[in-house]
Amino acid sequence: MNSFGMPKHFSNRLVTDNKILKRLDSVNRSQNIRILVIKIKAMRFIASIFLIAISFTFAKADGIKFFKGTFEEALALAKAEDKVIFIDAYAVWCGPCKRMASQVFPDKEVGQFYNRYFVNLKMDMERGEGLELRKKYPVSAFPTLFYIDGNGEVVQKVKGAQNVENFIKIGKKVLQLTDKSEEYAAAYEKGERDPKLIYNYVKSLNKAGKSSLKVSNDYLREQDDLKSEFNLRFLYEANVDADSKVFETFIEYRDQIAKYYSETEIQDRILAACQATVQKAIDFEFPELMETAVEKMEAHYSAEAEEFEIRSKMRYALAMKNAEGYIDAAKDLVKKVIKKDKEAQHDLALDIMKNFENDRDAMEEAEDIAEDAADDSGEYHYYITYAHILKRNGKKEKALEAAEEAKELASKISPRDVRMVEAFMRKLEEG
Repeated sequence: MNSFGMPKHFSNRLVTDNKILKRLDSVNRSQNIRILVIKIKAMRFIASIFLIAISFTFAKADGIKFFKGTFEEALALAKAEDKVIFIDAYAVWCGPCKRMASQVFPDKEVGQFYNRYFVNLKMDMERGEGLELRKKYPVSAFPTLFYIDGNGEVVQKVKGAQNVENFIKIGKKVLQLTDKSEEYAAAYEKGERDPKLIYNYVKSLNKAGKSSLKVSNDYLREQDDLKSEFNLRFLYEANVDADSKVFETFIEYRDQIAKYYSETEIQDRILAACQATVQKAIDFEFPELMETAVEKMEAHYSAEAEEFEIRSKMRYALAMKNAEGYIDAAKDLVKKVIKKDKEAQHDLALDIMKNFENDRDAMEEAEDIAEDAADDSGEYHYYITYAHILKRNGKKEKALEAAEEAKELASKISPRDVRMVEAFMRKLEEG
C-alpha cells in the first residue's frame, strides 16, 4: 500500500507510477460511416427543425479516453481511485451510439470532465464480455449509459444518446449522488488532520462541485516541504481556481509536479482552473475575473490562450444576454479559430439562432456564417440550417433556393434523404 492507501497492483493491464495507480487507456471514417453520420445529423435536425441545442465548449479534441481492460479491472481501478465507472453500453448497428461516438465523446470539455472523475469503458452489449455484463446490467435500448460505483452498484442509468451539455450534466449529477464530502467534513470538524483525510476531503469537495480552497489553503499553510510527492499531488488536486494562491503555488511547483503528471494533465488542470474563474466572473458579474483568467492562460498555457479568450468573451456575453458582445467575439472566432472549420461555423450559426433569434444584427451574422459553412461543404443539412435562418430573417425565396441546394446534395446519398429535404421544403412553403 502507498501513502494514499492504494494497492500497488491489480493486474498486468494496470501500471503504477511512483506507487500511485494511473489509468491505462488509449484513444480509439470510411465513406459508409461518413454517410451514416451525415444522415444521423440530418434526421436529428429535421426532427427538431426549429432548434438544435448547441452547448458552449472549447475545441473538439482530446475527448474521453476509454479504459481498455475488462470490466472487473475497471471496477478495481474505480474502487482504488474512488471513482465511478461510466459505461457506454452500445451496439455496433446503433445510429445514436455512433453519433455520440463521433460528436460527444471526442469533445474536449467532455474529455476534461470524464477523464478526471470517471473510469470510462465502452462495452458492446451484443458480443464478448458485453453478453455476460448484460445479465447483471440489463439493456433495453441503445445506447444506455451506466454509472457504476466501485462496489458494482448502479448509481445512475440513462437511456438514449445525449448532447455534450446533457452528458456533462448527467455526470455532475452522478458526482453529487456519490458525494462523500460530508463524511470527511464531520471528521475534519472534529479536528482530524491526517493528510490522507484532508486530501480525500478536498478531492470529494471538488468532485461535488463545492469549494475546497479554504481546506486546501489551511493544509498548505502548515507545510514546510511542498516538494514531497504527497504534497505535489495534493497541489495538483487542489488547483481549482485561477484567481487563488493555490494556483500560484501550483505554477511555482509546476516542474516538480510534472514528475507525476503528464504535460497534458497539467495543461488541462490550468485550463479547468481558468474556466472556473470565468464561471466565477459570470456568477458575480465581475468581468475583471475573466480578464484574470485570460492573463493566467496567456502566461501558463499560451497555445490555447487566444481561443480561450474569445470563447470566454462569448460565454460571458451570453450569460449577460449581450448580443453585441457575443457577436463581436463570434466574428473573432470565425476569423482567428474556425475559419476553415465548416462544422464549427455551422454549429456557431445554430448557436446564435438559438440564443439571439430576436436580435436582427445577430441573426444577420448567423446568416452570413451559415452561408459560409454551407458553401462547398457537401453537407446538405448545412444548407437546411442556412435555409432555416434565411426564413427566420424573412428571406423566403432565398431559403427555398438554399433548400434546393440541400435537395441536390441529398440526392447523392439516398431517396430517403431527398424525402426528408422535400418535407422541410413543404414546411418552408407553408410558413
